[in-house]
Amino acid sequence: MNALPLILFFLAIIAIGYRYYSAFLAAKVMVLDDARVTAAHRFEDGQNYVPTNKWVLFGHHFAAISGAGPLIGPVLAAQFGYLPGLLWLAFGVVLAGATHDFVILASSVRRNGRSLAEIARSEISPLAGIMAMIAILFIVVIALAGLGIAVVNALADSSWGTFTIFLTIPIALVVGLYLHKSGSPNAIRNGSLWGALAVLAAVIIGRWIPGSPLDAIFTLSKNHITYAIAGYGFIASVLPVWMLLCPRDYLSSYMKLGTIAALVIGTIVVAPAIHAPAISQYAAGGGPIIPGKLYPFVFITIACGAISGFHALVGSGTTPKMIDRESDTRMIGYGAMLCEGLVGCVALIAVCALQPADYYAINVPAAAFAKLGLTPVHLADLSKQVGETLVGRTGGAVSLAVGFAQIFAGIPFFRNLASYWYHFAIMFEALFILTTIDTGTRVGRFLVQEFAGRAWPKFNDTSWMPGTLVSTALVVGGWAYFILTGSISQIWPMFGIANQLLAAVALCVGTSVIINAGRVRYAWTTMFPLAFVASTTLYAGYLSIMNNFLPMTSKPEKAFAGYLDATLTALLMLCVVVIIGASARAWLRVMRGEPVSMVPLPAGPDHRHVPGSGCC
Repeated sequence: MNALPLILFFLAIIAIGYRYYSAFLAAKVMVLDDARVTAAHRFEDGQNYVPTNKWVLFGHHFAAISGAGPLIGPVLAAQFGYLPGLLWLAFGVVLAGATHDFVILASSVRRNGRSLAEIARSEISPLAGIMAMIAILFIVVIALAGLGIAVVNALADSSWGTFTIFLTIPIALVVGLYLHKSGSPNAIRNGSLWGALAVLAAVIIGRWIPGSPLDAIFTLSKNHITYAIAGYGFIASVLPVWMLLCPRDYLSSYMKLGTIAALVIGTIVVAPAIHAPAISQYAAGGGPIIPGKLYPFVFITIACGAISGFHALVGSGTTPKMIDRESDTRMIGYGAMLCEGLVGCVALIAVCALQPADYYAINVPAAAFAKLGLTPVHLADLSKQVGETLVGRTGGAVSLAVGFAQIFAGIPFFRNLASYWYHFAIMFEALFILTTIDTGTRVGRFLVQEFAGRAWPKFNDTSWMPGTLVSTALVVGGWAYFILTGSISQIWPMFGIANQLLAAVALCVGTSVIINAGRVRYAWTTMFPLAFVASTTLYAGYLSIMNNFLPMTSKPEKAFAGYLDATLTALLMLCVVVIIGASARAWLRVMRGEPVSMVPLPAGPDHRHVPGSGCC
């Protein structure tokens, strides 16, 4: 079969989901009301609380939530065949992922942009808030370290990629200043047009950097790339949100959305043949890429493409502080997640269009591939076309870039540009990931400030510069340390589990918000996804500890890593179980009609009381 029915099926599912299901969630479950003044207006400070045009904010939000997960997860999950991944991406994103993102964003907007942990403390219990904060801080550091490593590996010794990514920073600064200072009614249109063209020009010009006098300047080692990314993450978190983070993510979203649109159109036009089986022989386990059976590991591996707990941090971090009107949360929260699911679908189709033997030859180390008894089909020709050695380039990024290049090369007049498309795809992936680093660091900074604010209330003021600098340094230092020491290579298997467990925490919070608001009959919208995600991920965590982490301890050189992975995964699972238990108790009290004492949230960043704030 070819890819056309697959992509049309997915597009139909998400179109129906947005048209009908998101409208139901907006009108009946969260009851959006534009008559309410959002926190962005009530607490506007030009720093974090800034009313933002919904299209600009959509670009920022999509860029912030779209990291490595929707690109890499489906590629690795192709080991199980194309059908399980396609079905989970389609129905999971509509019923679970987009619902999760929208409910948390709308809830945070109603609560003055407060974080997930603060909302858990208020809506569930103080214990749940503490457990959520501990779990979230751990997951943020691990997630940013994992994403950072992906960027480091993509940009190290690549002057083209480093040059392109570097130029997006001054371009974003100029556009941000223009949008913020210009009083022209056409500021957004003009800034968007020239900014997008400048980003595209940076990608094209970067093609000539290798071999030029600038080659040595932009060819950096992995350590130097790590320091550069850490510096960027620190600066982006400290500067006002309108100056760098929002315009950079917004402009990079043009490249992201434009490339995705081109890939969707290219997939429809080219309709590449799908060579992967619907369900592979590794569904029962024993696969060379993902250790474990199709259930539960296909869901953990795909992760962000269908549902991602990390999105709850963005949806209760930077984005709710910039929402102009409540109705904007539907397009931004629900719609952006559907776009991310589409990214995952296109990524899955791209690698499933490769011959299975070529797919495994790229994603499995050479020694392990030799034991599979497979013979590469087009790998030698593919390597020649893209100008790179593709054998044993594990991790998913390279095979995805090859798949993208094949789709573009199949379009008339583009057949001789395979090398260009391959390198463009590598840069596309790096840019996709890096835009999550800046927002993730800022979210982590907010969490540290809220945590430290319990001991020193001054830290709760996000505009207090000393607190901003200290908390940002702690977050950046944490994820940068893991990258520099390389220890994250042992912790990376926990990322998928941690991310899905965080989604379970967010769904607990969302369910509590709905029930506490008196809309118990609609609680199923978050409770059903919660039951599936929590049970599946806890089971996967148990299997990972018993079958993957603890066996590592039998080897002296891996013993510490094995114990560390097992311990941290178990602690994270314990935190989530405690939160689920506390949530269930709170729900039962409400449904029994018992009086519930909710912990009041501060009204705003400076703790002023604002009538009518903090309600569902």
